[in-house]
Amino acid sequence: MDFDFNFYALSLIISGIITLLLSGYIISNEKGTVRWVGYLMLSNSIWSLAYGFELASKTMEQMKFLINIEYLGIVAVPFYWFLFCIDLAGKEKWLNKIGNQLLITAVPVLSLVLVWTNRLHHLHYKMLSVDYSGSFPMLKIVPGIAFYFFVGYFYSLLLIGNYFLIKKFRNSDRVYKKQNQVILAAALIPWLANLSYLVGLRPIPNLDVTPFAFQFSTFLIFIAIYRFKFLNVLPVAREKVLELMGDGFIVLDHRNRVIDYNSAFKKYISVYHSNKIIGKDINELLQYQPELLDLLNQQESGKVELLVHTANGVFDLEADICFLNENKLNRNATIIKLQDLTNVRQEALKSQRQAEELQKLNQLKDRIFSIMAHDLRGPLLNLAEVLKMTSDDTISAEEFKYLSPTLTKDISYTTDLLENILHWSRSQLKGYGINKELFDLKTLINSEVNYHLKAASVKNISIIQHLASDLVVYADLLMMQIVIRNLIINAIKFCHENCIITISASPFNIDYIDLSIQDNGVGIASENIQKIFNGENFSSRGTQNEKGTGIGLMVCWDFMARNEGSINIESELGKGTTFKLQIPRRTL
Repeated sequence: MDFDFNFYALSLIISGIITLLLSGYIISNEKGTVRWVGYLMLSNSIWSLAYGFELASKTMEQMKFLINIEYLGIVAVPFYWFLFCIDLAGKEKWLNKIGNQLLITAVPVLSLVLVWTNRLHHLHYKMLSVDYSGSFPMLKIVPGIAFYFFVGYFYSLLLIGNYFLIKKFRNSDRVYKKQNQVILAAALIPWLANLSYLVGLRPIPNLDVTPFAFQFSTFLIFIAIYRFKFLNVLPVAREKVLELMGDGFIVLDHRNRVIDYNSAFKKYISVYHSNKIIGKDINELLQYQPELLDLLNQQESGKVELLVHTANGVFDLEADICFLNENKLNRNATIIKLQDLTNVRQEALKSQRQAEELQKLNQLKDRIFSIMAHDLRGPLLNLAEVLKMTSDDTISAEEFKYLSPTLTKDISYTTDLLENILHWSRSQLKGYGINKELFDLKTLINSEVNYHLKAASVKNISIIQHLASDLVVYADLLMMQIVIRNLIINAIKFCHENCIITISASPFNIDYIDLSIQDNGVGIASENIQKIFNGENFSSRGTQNEKGTGIGLMVCWDFMARNEGSINIESELGKGTTFKLQIPRRTL
């Protein structure tokens, strides 16, 4: 290639090389909005370098070759300027639509193809020639229809980008004033330069000053970025802030119709309304909230609690209402912030339930310690005293034999009490696991009945069993043993002589086995049944003055719940009591 360098060519080539190096630095070291400046400078450097070498060329063929390279930068400059503007203005969501992507990329690609194939159709340039009348040869261009089409695209992107910037900067804070002025100046300079070229206001005929202007603009932005820390403090778009907020925001007109909202608001309305929000009455969207409506009608700012039911669930909301009045007709507006308190309320209820459970456990702990201090200490001291007297020959064998039934009853009571306390206490330990397994309920019931036949025979109580053949259940074997043992002991304790205890078990359905332990003893008062259901601890004496602590039934309720079963009581004073259990027979 043959070149004859002149002032204009050298200035563009030198500035183009500098711009190319600076663009590489920005692209490799920056992210976000500043990165688009790097791509803008890269595009401008290609345009400037190629145009600089074109101005130093002497032949038509060399100039045509270089103008093809120029257009790689020419079509990219408005494209990247537009991306820089919409990113800075917080409008990058506009690019998520495929139609918008095609709109801004189709014209550059088409223009590039038309330039490269111009000799076949002459749509972009009607004619190209070399003008030798000046101090150096220059390419003379007669534009075609495609050229003006690209110019329209070029100006459209500049205009739309600048519109976004001006709209954003108009209401921005003073802290952004200087950087706003820098950006607007950088946008205006190349626009005016290109306009002067198109209307023929040129320092030299056929000289396009647009790349010079873009060089100046990009240098201006670069210096502002690294010298004056431009874009280090960057305003965030209002739309982006609202969309990122977890609270719902809505703006109503003077008729309580929605005129603006953010995405968070949509989860508090039905799916039917989710795409038809603007223009809807707020009461229609929030399923009529009378307290909210009262404040809106009275035009009073304040807070009100709402309970909103949607397909997404039930939400506890706090609506913070603020009225705006600019003293102009039809300019009244209402801003409502909807804060979701659902999780807060649920956590509060959870904490309250935990506090109540802890209080019950503390009360039960005090009760257990009281029982252990009194009911355990007494029988053990009596036994120790009798054994000591026997060892010292203070009492005879006949006297010991007379006392032994009472001692046996006390020790049996103490053993049962200790067993209940130990099993229940162990089940309350953190990390205690339930060892569920398949086992035969019939075998367990037979074992427990045989174990308690001696205690039943003392009162001449008959224990009748009606047990089906298939009674395999899925539960913790030890827990079910404790439950059945306690209920049989309870039935024996509250039965008179010659009473009957009936134990029945059969499949209820594919999920549960029904177990019923029925007696015709003294029964339980209705107020005491209510205490049992409420988890309250109480005790009463048996028909032969047998002691009781109430811990046994509490253990039964707890263990059945832990095994995903259930237990109910049917009782009538003087007629007896029936405990009905449902025990899982397979994995639930």
